Amino acid sequence: MPKISVIGAGNVGATLAQRLYEKDLADVVMFDIVEGLPQGKALDIFQASSYYPTDYTIKGTNDYADTAASDVVLVTAGAARKPGMTRDELLAINASIVRGVVSEVVKHSPDCILIIISNPVDAMVVLAQQVSGFANERIMGLSGALDGARLASFIAMKLSIPAAKIEPCVIGEHGENMVVIPRLTRIDGKPLTDIMDQDQCQALCQRTIKGGAEIVSFLKTSSAFYAPSAAVARMAEAVIKDENLNICAVAFLNGQYGIKNVACGVPVVINKKGIAKIVEYQLTDSELEALRASAQAVKDTVSKIN
Repeated sequence: MPKISVIGAGNVGATLAQRLYEKDLADVVMFDIVEGLPQGKALDIFQASSYYPTDYTIKGTNDYADTAASDVVLVTAGAARKPGMTRDELLAINASIVRGVVSEVVKHSPDCILIIISNPVDAMVVLAQQVSGFANERIMGLSGALDGARLASFIAMKLSIPAAKIEPCVIGEHGENMVVIPRLTRIDGKPLTDIMDQDQCQALCQRTIKGGAEIVSFLKTSSAFYAPSAAVARMAEAVIKDENLNICAVAFLNGQYGIKNVACGVPVVINKKGIAKIVEYQLTDSELEALRASAQAVKDTVSKIN
């Protein structure tokens, strides 16, 4: 039986566990250090199972041993962004948390695929690789799957069309340095730049870049969790089902786009091996320059950790 473990039972982790369980993909284990929190949330999710028939189980725990032999481990643990807080300000806190989590994950699930959600996610993916020693293809992070979904939703609102008709293109760092590319964003096969003028495209790009902060400004005391959990659940599903899903995610680059020894958001193919392939778009000089600058920003963040 396949098994997925979610580390962290906060808003993202609990919603993610619910989405995974309702997808009928695998046994789900939700871990948290707070006693009773994952147990109570897992029980609540399980009590809805008559409406989402499944042969799988869901369990909450405070013991990493219960996550043993997981096929996929999703790391959501970390401090949430507060209003006015940048992702980089989370660095010291979340680096310490991710180090500890990954050490335990590797001990109990040495063959898993590891997906990082904790922010700043690009740097946390690099840190997770350093701690785990996993091959690069077995570690990825949430970036363009979420940022692209946000772009698609904004376009959908603007044009009054279903977001599912939109193929977004958002690469680079998950943060202020993300690279939104309107000409590679398509609606029924047509480039966004053929449908909207430059000013409209630019406004959508800026809203996408500020997408997470916009949610925080409304919620005040927490950050987004519905869209992030949906994006991660889709990535985990592709691994479990061996789908060869084309999506954007944080991946290690070793020469692709002229970038080496760092992880950032790029188009990838995901299957049971993790990242099966990094897809190289034909970027313009300005787009390539922006992506490389974004990767450098990640390197700068990693250097603060190290």
